[in-house]
Amino acid sequence: MEKYGSDKPDLRFNLEMKTLNEVFTKTEFKVFKDQISSNGIISGIVAPGCGNYTRNQLDVLTDFVKKLGAGGLIWMRVKDNDLEAPIAKFLSDDEKKNIIQSLNAKPGDLIFILSGQRLKALSIMGQLRLEMAKRLDLIKPDSKAQLLWVTDFPLFEWDEQTKRYYAMHHPFTSPRLEDVEFMESDPGRVKARAYDLVLNGSEIAGGSIRIHNADLQAKMFKALGISDEDAEYKFGFLMNAFKYGAPPHGGIAFGFDRMAMIFAGENSIREVIAFPKTASAVSIMDDAPSTVSDEQLKELHIKIR
Repeated sequence: MEKYGSDKPDLRFNLEMKTLNEVFTKTEFKVFKDQISSNGIISGIVAPGCGNYTRNQLDVLTDFVKKLGAGGLIWMRVKDNDLEAPIAKFLSDDEKKNIIQSLNAKPGDLIFILSGQRLKALSIMGQLRLEMAKRLDLIKPDSKAQLLWVTDFPLFEWDEQTKRYYAMHHPFTSPRLEDVEFMESDPGRVKARAYDLVLNGSEIAGGSIRIHNADLQAKMFKALGISDEDAEYKFGFLMNAFKYGAPPHGGIAFGFDRMAMIFAGENSIREVIAFPKTASAVSIMDDAPSTVSDEQLKELHIKIR
């Protein structure tokens, strides 16, 4: 996430993101100071040779990240060994020098910086990375395909709204065995035995090793805030089966339609699906969804509210 702003990165071009928190540990610039004190992140990326971008072009990119939820976009032009930017007056000479060094920026380059809550800011910067790749035409039709395995996913993700952890994959995914000791004390530190296969920025397969032990499954439910009573009511059959012994097991599922899209050189999955739905989930081929008679609804015990 810190390098590419995505857990399914497109590696057909470079434009690697860099975390700049270390550069601003003693900063007096309030925006960065506040983010560091609240465990946020400051991420930067270089757009090579874009130092001549006009104010209008920069405004368009600022609007782009704002629509994704960013508060704004900080840009800096690299001039010799100095930075030209609206915020330059708030930065010390050392900070400017360290920004250039950290990002390995050259004269004539353009630097973009985003700050905010960690995953949100990184995700938005990842979208900006892809946007700049399009603008700079970095992905050629004959670009070599880039496959990679993504592993060591977090087992849990924290939801700020409900103030609790949720399973990132599903509640039957096994944690890494060396991380089991942290499931109660520090759930955010636990990694999953899950894996995705990524091709050119698209996830084409994913899976995990499953939990096959009743005690470990009980720990997982507890970490997710599921009470013993609820676990018994919803998953008692599974816990009971584990008592008789279940072998270690796992799997992987391939998204064949996604692969077909990539092989066909298309940008939308709808181009390779026989009867694709519209953006509003309407099937034009068979005019679905359609109206249903009261008699059918009554027969199926369905009430429309």
